[in-house]
Amino acid sequence: MRGPKRPLGVVTSWVRRQPPKVKAFLAVVTGMAALVFIRFIVHDHDNLFVAAEAAHALGIGVLIYKLTKEKTCAGLSLKSQDLTALFLAVRLYCSFVMEYDIHTILDTATLVATLFVIYMIRFKLRSTYMVDKDNFALYYVVLPCAGLALLIHPSTSHNIVNRISWAFCVYLEAVSVLPQLRLMQNNKIVEPFTAHYVFALGVARFLSCAHWVLQSGWWATGATASLRGGVTSAAGYKA
Repeated sequence: MRGPKRPLGVVTSWVRRQPPKVKAFLAVVTGMAALVFIRFIVHDHDNLFVAAEAAHALGIGVLIYKLTKEKTCAGLSLKSQDLTALFLAVRLYCSFVMEYDIHTILDTATLVATLFVIYMIRFKLRSTYMVDKDNFALYYVVLPCAGLALLIHPSTSHNIVNRISWAFCVYLEAVSVLPQLRLMQNNKIVEPFTAHYVFALGVARFLSCAHWVLQSGWWATGATASLRGGVTSAAGYKA
């Protein structure tokens, strides 16, 4: 006879049986609940940013290992890396003109590592790049993020251009993984290194979003942006 199922196993089995839209909704609700929880237990929100950069660095480390040891970039989206470099460059600019602290150092290191990954995919390992499956149109995310940043941005004492740029990089960061998800869906096979990278990226994106939302006090607007980003990411994966 089988023993009684553990509560966690029952919940996991129930979630797996749900349609994609329900799973996306549950993921967004869980993320929002986690944001509320973090808001009350984490007093120094800069620790969230450091944790996000650490997770991102771990993910990039996995990519660099794959690129240098296995000599292949199969399964990796160059467009996701381009979006990552773009939002990091914008965020680095904002860090220089608005704060210039540990964020600047961490963003610089992450941007350099990302540019190295882009160089390897675009030039050194281009023969293994799945260009036909990396077919997500970047303007689908760049233009909406730019438009949303013009409409919704933080109300601080900084220059309006800097505030819009700050909002743009937050929105773009939330959806920069979409090309990678589309490539994984087109490829039908997810390699272990790619899966580890996407997981680390998801953790980093959540922690980074939580940091910016909580640090700025832009709770209502930022939560809305997180919700939209989560729904958009889930929709992109489903599509």
